[in-house]
Amino acid sequence: MTVTDSGSPHVVLLATGGTISSRGSETGGAVASDTGEQVFASVGGRAAHPVRVVDVFRKGSYLLTVDDMIAICARIRETLADPQVLGVVVTHGTDTMEETAYLAELTHNDARPVVFTGAQQAADSRTPDGPGNLARAIAVAGSSAARGKGVLLAFAGTIFPAAGVRKCHTTRAEAFANPDFGTAGTVSEEGEVSLTTARPTVDALPLPGAGAGSPRVDLIAAYPGADATLLRSSLQAGAAGIVLQGTGTGNANREICREVAAATAAGVVVVTSTRVEAGAVVPIYGDGGGDDLRAAGAISSGLLRPSQSLVLLSLLLRLGTPVSRIAETFALRGRAPDHPQTRTHQENPTKSAVKG
Repeated sequence: MTVTDSGSPHVVLLATGGTISSRGSETGGAVASDTGEQVFASVGGRAAHPVRVVDVFRKGSYLLTVDDMIAICARIRETLADPQVLGVVVTHGTDTMEETAYLAELTHNDARPVVFTGAQQAADSRTPDGPGNLARAIAVAGSSAARGKGVLLAFAGTIFPAAGVRKCHTTRAEAFANPDFGTAGTVSEEGEVSLTTARPTVDALPLPGAGAGSPRVDLIAAYPGADATLLRSSLQAGAAGIVLQGTGTGNANREICREVAAATAAGVVVVTSTRVEAGAVVPIYGDGGGDDLRAAGAISSGLLRPSQSLVLLSLLLRLGTPVSRIAETFALRGRAPDHPQTRTHQENPTKSAVKG
């Protein structure tokens, strides 16, 4: 059921667009067009908890800026000011869901769950996956088992922690993976939620305001034959931070290393990540490799891939964080997770929840 009176416990759906709200347009391409109410209506009678719908905006997530992501996180925080809210679901495009979910995780300071979900098939497709994903996300957001688990991503029945999650397939229904940080649990079509024991939490970072004049952070890739042209162009454009997508364990070449040394000497923060699917960035190699990047002043991202490294660096620079503290934060946030305990908490909200 859709809640109009927020005086009783309920889940809030923050609708931001994405494929889950998309339909074919006059030009042929799918465009985010459905309102949050229309997206929620697709669930039918499968919602495990009463839901209040809030439209944030309607955009494909490939169009989002860092300011848009901050705006979503601000709405999450405003929503959780209501003590009757059990949890929050954010419907979001899959292209940059990993970025927004991670920013939400970095700044989330409430025990109640925030759950991101979306779709791979448009709302007007023959087999839309959005309704099922949304129904399961609502079950997770309203579950007591999800309290204290931070920001989660629920997709195709699997629940992931926001840290380390990434889109792993362009079109498949099972669109996400988290090779290094693992999964957080499962949720069935019937709304049965099973979650692993939470990892130790890290203190939330402040959420800055959105606006013009924010520090520029660019993502530059190392590849066979790459020179420093793109890196220099980024610096000339005024970048305050650069995420270097290295090869292997976080490697580049001699020319890029020289330019990184010049950049860090000038006060630009450089973080080294990797294009490899899993494993940590480790400074092993010289002759333009990761150890030379470390010597040039680059900070290792640990297990964080380029997308989430960019989010963390952007946030820290917006907060005016000194370089030494940025390095400490990446070391903390990018470290290998503790092995989760095998004990799980299971809950079936459909047995007692209000349906609608």
